[in-house]
Amino acid sequence: MARFVGTAVEFGAAADEFVLNANARELPLVHADPYLNNLLSKYCEAALVDRRGGESQLRTRVENAISSLLPHGRVVVDDVARSLGMSKRTLTRKLADEGLKFTEVRQELRRNLADRYLDDPKLDISKIAWLLGFYQVSAFTHTFKRWTGKTPSQMRTTAASSDFVQSH
Repeated sequence: MARFVGTAVEFGAAADEFVLNANARELPLVHADPYLNNLLSKYCEAALVDRRGGESQLRTRVENAISSLLPHGRVVVDDVARSLGMSKRTLTRKLADEGLKFTEVRQELRRNLADRYLDDPKLDISKIAWLLGFYQVSAFTHTFKRWTGKTPSQMRTTAASSDFVQSH
């Protein structure tokens, strides 16, 4: 472990921390995707602006945990609970105390992100499907049609034509 991180590692310490030299931020990221970073930053900023004031801190934490797991595929309550430092049962109970269900939070987040992603014409529908955790575009298309009554392509075309009408 020390060879991997380049310094001595102390297990069982009083605090969990990982400290990097200040110049580490200048190092290049090997697999950096500047386009994806800018895209996700834009959507995060928009989500913060749109966020309802009364929304719970727990819901926000759950959504943040879900959004980081979405592109990796299946997002399950066990993984989200673990990332938040609690058991599945505790997370489920805390969500229930606020009148929430994990599956509903996940679905609402995916739906909101899908709408935002479709607003970006540079973003292919296949990439949107991947960002939302769908293994196949057809699964995303089917789910999106269930949500809205339209396919992602139809929604994008409708939005583009309404933008054209508004600008002329």
